[in-house]
Amino acid sequence: MGRLTTKVVLLAVALGGAWSSAAALLPETAGGRLETESINDSLLTPPREEGPVVVHTAFEIHDINDISDVAETFEFTGVLTLTWKDPRQAFKPSAGEFEKVFQGYYQFNELSTRWYPLVILTNESGLYQKSGVVLRVQPDGTSTLIEKINAVAEVEMDMRWFPFDDHRLEAVFQVLGFNRDEVLLQAESTSEGSLSDRTFGVPQWTITKSGTSTRDRQAFYDGRRSVSSAFVVSLDVERDSFYIRRMVSFPLAIIVLLSFSVFWMDRSSLGDRINVSFIGILMAVAYQLVMGDILPKISYFTLIHAFLILSFMTMAATVVINLVVGAMDKKGSYELGDRVDRRCRWIFPLAYFGLIAVIFGAARLFF
Repeated sequence: MGRLTTKVVLLAVALGGAWSSAAALLPETAGGRLETESINDSLLTPPREEGPVVVHTAFEIHDINDISDVAETFEFTGVLTLTWKDPRQAFKPSAGEFEKVFQGYYQFNELSTRWYPLVILTNESGLYQKSGVVLRVQPDGTSTLIEKINAVAEVEMDMRWFPFDDHRLEAVFQVLGFNRDEVLLQAESTSEGSLSDRTFGVPQWTITKSGTSTRDRQAFYDGRRSVSSAFVVSLDVERDSFYIRRMVSFPLAIIVLLSFSVFWMDRSSLGDRINVSFIGILMAVAYQLVMGDILPKISYFTLIHAFLILSFMTMAATVVINLVVGAMDKKGSYELGDRVDRRCRWIFPLAYFGLIAVIFGAARLFF
């Protein structure tokens, strides 16, 4: 029993000495907390200065992967750069060390446990991936955060001019958790203009212009309404209409013109004339189904819808003329039936192309 008591006492003394040595390495503050822990907590908040923390923001577009009409989204890849100054991060450079660099998410999350502006994509649509991160800290506390981003953004597209439409695609980045009085995004000056010298490889689309700007957005933090700062990357794109004209407009126009051949057919062959007209009508319906898969589920008319409906109604009108000519043939009014056919040979083509021009002109005027 005496030996066991002696061992317990020696173990207690050893543990007490080890704890005293460890405590001596970390000086305590007046409140009893470790000084290093207190410093880390203060660095997890934005720097307190007069006015908000200004974060200079830039975005370099690397590629536009896809532009979806049906989902009204676009997928892009690029590099987001955030630059701000935090005097608490200032350090005295040593020989051969003029900045601190943290590469990869392990170094960024574990070794550089300091405050940084958390920016999110507000119009994200299912995909937001970050494939790399670099944090560079200058001796005066200027920090630059660089992230590679691949994301899908949702936009509202006005398809009334389809297939001659153009759109502005926007990716809206917003500061999370802080209002504009605390953290303010400021877009760096970038050269706006044509991007024809850059190949993005987006089928049917041409990117004509890019730009960046900032705006204010309403946000709710902690159950209160506030105004947050947002950074907007915008792209102006134009659709190359040749694909739709080649696959839809031109073939359907040829089918409509061929349906006018009934006016050259014998007036007594009413069944054959009706068959030709109905084949054209079925082709127009098939093209409408095809366009339903290409366009989003929109409730307004587009140019291509007007063209399809006009083609459908024109070929439906040939059925009416066929029935009228057939009725005249039964009554023995052969000369009157021939006169109707001869006039329809030029009235229908002129009316068809004339109405197409009227529709296009009205769209220009009202849209």
